[in-house]
Amino acid sequence: MAKERSSGAGDPARTLELLWRDGAPSVPGGRRGPRQGLTVDAVVEAAIGLADEGGLDALTMRAVARRLGVTPMTLYTYVPGKAELLDLMLDSVFLGMPRPAFAAGEPWRERVTAVADANRALYLGHPWLAELRVHRPPLGPGVMTKYEHELGAFEGVGLDDVAMDSALTHVLGFVQTVARTELDARAVERESVLSDHEWWAAHEPLLTRVLDPERFPLATRVGEASAVAYQGLYDAGHAYAFGLARVLDGLAALIPPGSAAR
Repeated sequence: MAKERSSGAGDPARTLELLWRDGAPSVPGGRRGPRQGLTVDAVVEAAIGLADEGGLDALTMRAVARRLGVTPMTLYTYVPGKAELLDLMLDSVFLGMPRPAFAAGEPWRERVTAVADANRALYLGHPWLAELRVHRPPLGPGVMTKYEHELGAFEGVGLDDVAMDSALTHVLGFVQTVARTELDARAVERESVLSDHEWWAAHEPLLTRVLDPERFPLATRVGEASAVAYQGLYDAGHAYAFGLARVLDGLAALIPPGSAAR
């Protein structure tokens, strides 16, 4: 199960060939395939659609084959297995991300915010990404294009190359964490018979009786203030904006005082 939720778990050589379409013709062997028009790209697109709809649990080679109208054995002539398919899916969604160009002279905080916003949108658009462990990312065109673009947010601010890589990793790690929390909250509300507001209303009478403000003065005061501000138990937008601002404040300490980025 762990292998089926991790990147980089397939055959490295075959995965790289498929990622860069090196030695992977649209129809294996250059001959007409079992289904005219079927390609590696079509297989990847079908797999992404399944994962978008039902998460990684819904993604099986049999399910992909059924969506494409072919037998599982036919599918294996295009992609060796699920491990390689996950790498292809990840690289594909990375390659398809919107990547607005950074304007000349644009403040670094705005550039980094644009990177963070784009990654948050990617997670929310493809929730299965939050389920996937990406310790060894597939070094395909999507991963490399994304990395090249996002490093540009830190170019020219006075950081050395290692610090640029670390800063980007820090930002992306924050985005992944808050996106996963937001997706969990959405799943709970979707699967529950109660919205957050309804859940709170149902429990408030009992909580009012058992939670003693004198025993928990800070928890009571801060909790009530937060509930009013969030209009519920949690505000994903506020959590993201507040956390990103703190991440940017921390990165600002790394930028040399004499840098033009200041």
